[in-house]
Amino acid sequence: MTRIGRTGLALGCLLSLAAALPPDLPAQTDPYLQQRLQMVEEQIQRRGVKRPSVVDAMKQVPRHLFMPEGLREEAYSDGPQPIGDGQTISQPYIVALMTELLGLMGDERVLEIGTGSGYQAAVLSRLAKEVYTIEIRAELGRRARRTLEELGYDNIHYRIGDGYAGWSEAAPFDAILVTAAPPEVPRALVEQLKVGGKMVVPVGRYFQDLQVITRTEGGFRTEFAGGVRFVPMIKNKD
Repeated sequence: MTRIGRTGLALGCLLSLAAALPPDLPAQTDPYLQQRLQMVEEQIQRRGVKRPSVVDAMKQVPRHLFMPEGLREEAYSDGPQPIGDGQTISQPYIVALMTELLGLMGDERVLEIGTGSGYQAAVLSRLAKEVYTIEIRAELGRRARRTLEELGYDNIHYRIGDGYAGWSEAAPFDAILVTAAPPEVPRALVEQLKVGGKMVVPVGRYFQDLQVITRTEGGFRTEFAGGVRFVPMIKNKD
């Protein structure tokens, strides 16, 4: 391929990506676009996340807009970052890995426990029909909702409440993703899975195992996807 051909291909890829960005964030006004593309290549694809839909979502979602303004220069670094109230936005690779483990095809209804910054919900919204997200910290949840709505993510449902209880009136779900670590798997959540559905959840106290739980006709099957470290999953005090 000639040098001109490579340039044309690169421009075509960037134009395709621009069309997929939220409507208020065109590529020409996104100063972090190149950092985001580099993040996806070096931190995500090189570590083994290959599902094209997940890779595309990670390229599209403007991670920096889900972080406090003073920390946006660190948005595409290889690690978690604080978002206030003792919470963090997860490492980009972990977001991509957990999303890939769900195996979403595009027509699912997904429950997310722990809205946090809203970044993971934005990624999920690119890959699922509907996302239901719960945040126990009211101000954090309201802030995430404002960000997501301002960016045009319109297939997300919001709730301030205790994630341990799930969202029973909207159940069953095709997939559940938990972004904080319970000491053991919450029974109410796995019971809200459809048969064949998957839940990805970090389980443990200081260090956790990332578990992939599939509901079967006869019960549940658990697989392990490695060690992780998340903030603890808390519950309302009665």
